[in-house]
Amino acid sequence: MISNICLALMAMSTAASDMPTKVAAAPDGVEVMVVTSSRQAQALTNLAESVAVLGEDSIQNVSPGHPAELLNRVSGVHVNDLGGEGHMTAIRQPITTGGVYLFLEDGLPTRPTGFFNHNGLYEIDMPNSGRVEVTKGPGSALYGSDAIGGIFNILTLEPTDQLSGRLQAELGSDGWQRGLMAVSGALNAQHRARLQLNRTQSDGFREEADYQRFSSSLRLDSDLTPQLQLKTLASFGSIDQSGTSGLNQADFTSNPRKNRFHGDMGARDVQAFRLSTELRYQLSDRSEWMLTPFYRNNRSDLMPSWMLTYDPVLQSTRFSSYGLLTQFSQQASADFNWTAGLDLDVTPATFREQQISIVMQEDIFVDYQQTGRTNYHYDADQTSISPYAQLQWFASDQWILSLGARYDWFEVDYTDRLDPSVPQQVGRTTWLRPESQRIRYQQLSPKFGVVYKLASNQQLYANRRHAFRVPSVGQVFRPGSSQDTTELKPVTAINHELGWRAQLDGLRLDASVYDLQIKDDVVSYIDGNTRKVINAGQTSHRGLELMASWQLSDAWTWNLSGTFTRQKYRDFQYLFSCFPPACVPAINETRNFAGFEVGKAPRQLWQSSLSYQPLSMEGLWLELEWQQVGRYYTDETNTNTYPGHDLFHLRARYQMGEHWQLAIRLMNLTDKNYSTLTSNQVGSTDIDYRPGMPRSVFVSATWQF
Repeated sequence: MISNICLALMAMSTAASDMPTKVAAAPDGVEVMVVTSSRQAQALTNLAESVAVLGEDSIQNVSPGHPAELLNRVSGVHVNDLGGEGHMTAIRQPITTGGVYLFLEDGLPTRPTGFFNHNGLYEIDMPNSGRVEVTKGPGSALYGSDAIGGIFNILTLEPTDQLSGRLQAELGSDGWQRGLMAVSGALNAQHRARLQLNRTQSDGFREEADYQRFSSSLRLDSDLTPQLQLKTLASFGSIDQSGTSGLNQADFTSNPRKNRFHGDMGARDVQAFRLSTELRYQLSDRSEWMLTPFYRNNRSDLMPSWMLTYDPVLQSTRFSSYGLLTQFSQQASADFNWTAGLDLDVTPATFREQQISIVMQEDIFVDYQQTGRTNYHYDADQTSISPYAQLQWFASDQWILSLGARYDWFEVDYTDRLDPSVPQQVGRTTWLRPESQRIRYQQLSPKFGVVYKLASNQQLYANRRHAFRVPSVGQVFRPGSSQDTTELKPVTAINHELGWRAQLDGLRLDASVYDLQIKDDVVSYIDGNTRKVINAGQTSHRGLELMASWQLSDAWTWNLSGTFTRQKYRDFQYLFSCFPPACVPAINETRNFAGFEVGKAPRQLWQSSLSYQPLSMEGLWLELEWQQVGRYYTDETNTNTYPGHDLFHLRARYQMGEHWQLAIRLMNLTDKNYSTLTSNQVGSTDIDYRPGMPRSVFVSATWQF
């Protein structure tokens, strides 16, 4: 497959080389710049990696109520909606909760390594952001653990020189209410500030699925001297989200608004605070120091919904991070630049888990009581030290070479705070607790890339990137019935990629093929009545990503993104247990799914949007969007499938003079009944569906000054 795609890609580039060579990096003629790769602005055309950029106009036009509404416009990216702003992600990976993505705010990881949260994007105020950069596949040498499938970098807006502001009020279906506010301006000749607020609440389209969030951020930019600039960012997010359950096929078909979690069942309450100051000091016209001290404080209380049927608990996680990003950059000559740095992160953390008993009415979870038992209570203090270096060499007018490496050293100091007299097994349920100890991980991740400029407006690029992720703190120290989880190895990955970009008259094209091989993947599975965690083997992820943006005329613009993937298990085995009544007779054996397709990995993803700005009605913008999620298997045995779905959305904005703007979003125009995640446990015929949002309308009014 890959070889055929490569030949097709080369043919496309050869054919395009005969086109006009006028430089036009984007349909509007503005060169696309990227900061994620080096923490400094670089032209996308000089980068040997697949990066998509969503600017301020795109964010405001989409006005996402959920991160999926914005991010699914990027080729190769699928973010689903699990209710509220909960989500799972698929970039060169199946739809997964695995820690294979890195979430950044202004280049700073929102969480430390070992504390990945697949819902992590809800801790960032995306509707108020100024720019989103998505790196597909492993990142540059600046980023370490978790950057396997991709990197999301959400960038804040710069404060303005003149006093300006924006107030937006929005109402919508199912009790949706959102207020956005931004005020920006100069405090004096040296300092500029921007304050932003986001207050959102919704009843949810499903029963008892209410959701509230409050977000705020304050950014202060200071030009202390011509050589010294500071950027201080304080951001806070609070999310209070009810639990939403999966449904069986009968309920999904006849009553998708049903929710088996009522009251506080399956709910979560998260608070996240981050404070950082980025200091940039220009040593000369060719060199710069960047120092970024930072602080994080995160509190999470949740009732894991996926555990309610076999091990219901309340979990509480607290951590604070104290860290420093350091980086030195130098333009050694007109053709050569290099960067070196050291990242430090110290994160004391505490985890507590209390057992509960469940109250049910028929198949509805309605209440719970604490049993008085504490299953886990431990400290897991993490320290990471990560030096890195990368260089870029403009070898000629056509060739650009990049080379980098990062070395990550982690230590987790684990202390079991429960009394040894607390039993580790009660009945058939087991809560193994490792002895207090220190665990260390070390990993070297080299990166190499090359860009070949076919013409002034076309580039071929290729890269080989190594990436990894360490097992999460929960996987290691909250093992359940799994033995030897402290021996879990880091997940490692190698990504090969070949891409082609073209910036033609009014047309921007981007295509890439990739081969991502992952070894020692950490998986969780149900064995009888308990959950186990192991290094399971190897998986292969290959695909083609396509993107086109075409300015058809002064009034019409067409965007298209598409993805073809084939993801397979190469060597994937674990103990499989199944007991009556699901399996008669009982099964307890080792199975290997080598050769099977990876479960929950859509074979195709498509998105297309057609926008219209009529010349006869200045200020009006209309867009019709189509999204498709393709067919995928729902488990490792490939015995059940989800056929996929197509969705259509309509958006409109109208600028009424200088200060007022009205907007409307009509989501799921055809009122399609679809599932955002369809899955089943191996050996079970019970398929679980997560209903997606029905036809919904949202209207907003915005005042700008």
